[in-house]
Amino acid sequence: MKYFSLSLFILFLSAPAFSQGVLGKWKTIDDETNEAKSIVELYEKDGKVYGKITRLFRKAGEDQDPVCNQCEADDARYQKKIIGMEILKDMKKSGEEYAGGNILDPNNGKIYHCKLWLEGNDLKLRGYWGVFYRTQTWVRVH
Repeated sequence: MKYFSLSLFILFLSAPAFSQGVLGKWKTIDDETNEAKSIVELYEKDGKVYGKITRLFRKAGEDQDPVCNQCEADDARYQKKIIGMEILKDMKKSGEEYAGGNILDPNNGKIYHCKLWLEGNDLKLRGYWGVFYRTQTWVRVH
C-alpha cells in the first residue's frame, strides 16, 4: 500500500504540467534570426487564451523599454509600452489547437490571424496575413 500511495503522490505532483497546456510563460524565438525576442505569458480570460509580453530581450544600444510606434493610431496599444502589452487575443480551443483570435507584431504594428498548438514541449504559433503565414516555435519558461 505504501508503494501505491507514493505513486499517487508522484502523479499528483506531475499533474499540473499535463493540465497546464498552453498557459504559462513562453520564450518567443524569431523564425528568421533564431534569436530569443521576448517572454510572453499566456493566460485564460472568459474561456479564451490571451497573451502579454512580460520581458523583452534587447541588445545594447536598443531602447530597453520601447513603445509601439508602429501600431495603428486607432489601436489602443498605439504608443503604449510593449512590456505588459496584450499582443495575443481571443484564442479559442478547437480540437488540439487554438484559433479564431489574432496576434499583434509590435515591431511592424501588423495584426495577424493566428493559431497555436503544442508540439512536444514546444508551442507553435502561426500568424496569417491573407494566404501568407509565418510559424514560430516558442519554448516554455520554467
